[in-house]
Amino acid sequence: MSPSWQGSGFWIRHSQVRILPPQFFIYMRNLPSIKTLVIKIGSSIITEENSGINKSFVKSIAGKINELKKYIDNIALVSSGAIAAGSQMMGHKEKSGSIIDKQVCAAIGQTRLIKHYEGEFKKYNINVAQILITKDDLSNRRRYINARYCIRKLLELDIVPIINENDIVVVDELKYMETFGDNDNLASLIAGLIEADLLLILSDVNGLYDKNPLIYEDATILNDIKYIDKSLFNIAGKSLSGIGTGGMKTKLIAARNALQSACYVGIINGKDVENISAFLNGDVIGTFFSHVKEVKNRKKLWLGQATTPRGDIFVDDGAKEALLVNKKSLLPSGITSVKGKFGIGDVVRVVSSTDNEIARGITRYSLDDIKKIAGRRSSEIFEVLGYKFSEEVIHRNDLVTTEE
Repeated sequence: MSPSWQGSGFWIRHSQVRILPPQFFIYMRNLPSIKTLVIKIGSSIITEENSGINKSFVKSIAGKINELKKYIDNIALVSSGAIAAGSQMMGHKEKSGSIIDKQVCAAIGQTRLIKHYEGEFKKYNINVAQILITKDDLSNRRRYINARYCIRKLLELDIVPIINENDIVVVDELKYMETFGDNDNLASLIAGLIEADLLLILSDVNGLYDKNPLIYEDATILNDIKYIDKSLFNIAGKSLSGIGTGGMKTKLIAARNALQSACYVGIINGKDVENISAFLNGDVIGTFFSHVKEVKNRKKLWLGQATTPRGDIFVDDGAKEALLVNKKSLLPSGITSVKGKFGIGDVVRVVSSTDNEIARGITRYSLDDIKKIAGRRSSEIFEVLGYKFSEEVIHRNDLVTTEE
C-alpha cells in the first residue's frame, strides 16, 4: 500500500494501520513533519575498499534524493569519500599512514567525488554545490553565520549542498586517522546551523545495538531512544567496519548535539538507500532519537559545538556548583588556575577539579589578567588590575555548560 503524504513532510501510513485487524497491528513511528533534512554519508557507505568511490551507491542516492525532493523542501548532504577517491587514483594498494599522502589524496579525490555526484544528479536536473569546511571556520562567529546564510540560500535555490570537511588543511584530525575521515560531528553542526528537522546518519550497521553484534549473537537493536546518557556511551564502540574512523560513540555525540538544536536523529543501514524511505515513512528500522530535552539558543549552540577553545580556566567545586546547578556566571573567586594563550573575547574551556570540561564561554579578561585575579573577590579586580571591565570573568549569557 502506498504511503500517505501530508504537507512537505512524511507521516506514518495511517490508512494502512486502520485497515489492519488488532492482532495484526503494526507499530510505526510518528515522525515530525520534515522540511529540512541532512543526510550524513560515511566512508563505509560511499567507498569500496581498494576501489575508491562506490559509483553504484552515488547513482542510487541521487535517484533517492530526487524522489525525496518531491516531499521535502530542503536536503543537504554531508559526504565523506575524498581520500578514498584520491587513493584509488594514486594507485595506493595499502592505506597510507602519512599525513601529507592523505592530504594529497584528499585534494585529488575531492574533485572526483564531486564529479560523480554532479554527473548523477544532473540526470534529474538537480544542481549541486560543493562546500569544504573546517571546525576552525565555524569557530569564528562571523564565518559561522556566513556559512549559514550561504547554505540556506543554496537550499532556497533548490540546490543540493554537498558538504565535506576540508581534509587538505585539517592536519590535527588527519594525523589520528587510520583510514578515511568521519563527518558525524560536522553533520550535527550543519543540522543545527541550518535548523534541520532531521539528521539521518547512514551507517554500515542497522543501528545502535545493546552490545557488539559481531561478537554477541543475542545483540538487540535499540530502535527508539529518548535519553542519551552514560550507559549508552558505555555500550557504543569503535567503527565496526574498519573503514571509517567514527564508531557509534561519535554518532551518539552527534545525536546529542543535534537534539540540542531541536533536530531529531536517525541511524540506519545506508547500504540500501530504500531504508531512507522506509525510515521516513515511519517503519521501525534503525535507531531513532526522538526526545529533545533542552533546546539551546543559537549562540550557545555555537559556543558548545562549533568553537575551538584557546585555553582552560580551572575552577573549584564551589564554582562548578554555581555554574551547573545555580546557572550563575563565573567569578574570579572560584578560579584556581589557567593555561593556554587567550585574550579578551576568546572562547575558553571551564575545567573542574577532576580535570573534566564542564562549560565553555567567552572570557572578559586575558590569561595574564586572570592569573592575577584568580581566587580574588570581584570587588578586588580594580585594585589588582587597575581597571575593571566586568565583575564576571565569564558572564552566564556568554557561557554554555557541556557534558562532564
